[in-house]
Amino acid sequence: MKITKYIHSCLLLEQDGEQLLFDPGTFTFADGAVTPDTFKNVSTVVITHQHPDHLDVKALQEIVRLSGAAVLSTPEVADQLKPYGLKVQVVVEGSLQVGAFQLEAVSVPHEPILDSELPQMLAFFINGKVLNPADSFSPILQKFKRVELLILPVMAPFLTELRVAEFARQLEPQQILPVHDGYAKDFFVEQRYDTYEPHFAEQGIQFHRLSQPGQSVTV
Repeated sequence: MKITKYIHSCLLLEQDGEQLLFDPGTFTFADGAVTPDTFKNVSTVVITHQHPDHLDVKALQEIVRLSGAAVLSTPEVADQLKPYGLKVQVVVEGSLQVGAFQLEAVSVPHEPILDSELPQMLAFFINGKVLNPADSFSPILQKFKRVELLILPVMAPFLTELRVAEFARQLEPQQILPVHDGYAKDFFVEQRYDTYEPHFAEQGIQFHRLSQPGQSVTV
């Protein structure tokens, strides 16, 4: 399974000729480095929650128009997208087969944020190898301990590097793919990676420095 990062938390997964897209949000398309046309061959789009950095409605409309992709998300996102003519397959929790992708959806709480109601949110365990926790570091996710690849938010208003490191320590993944860093300038992202990479290496965890759109890993 190939996983390509397209800024912030937008990830394209490819398996057996099929493409699954996670969280095409506003930061992904903000500077024009990535366009909806990049995702014209996706078969399914998964939106973990309704925050704009994970859901760009205008871009999603164009992706669906170009690809004919199905959209999977929470009841809250389904209600939000209905006025825009976007149909959503509602997922609450449990296992589902999406083409070549076996998904286990887990309802998780968003990390606390300032003066804002927390959204409905789903984490996903993919093909028995990859955990995408969305914006949650919940203890619920410890059932995926020693996962092969952890998709790890490394920067956010609701995070510190100590919190990031502790969550990874608890899960003990073999590899980490950093996300949620699309709002920072390149030099700052690289500086953060310079901190995280040796820290995780000491624990025997491979940290993938995917700082530029279109960089990928294979698991």
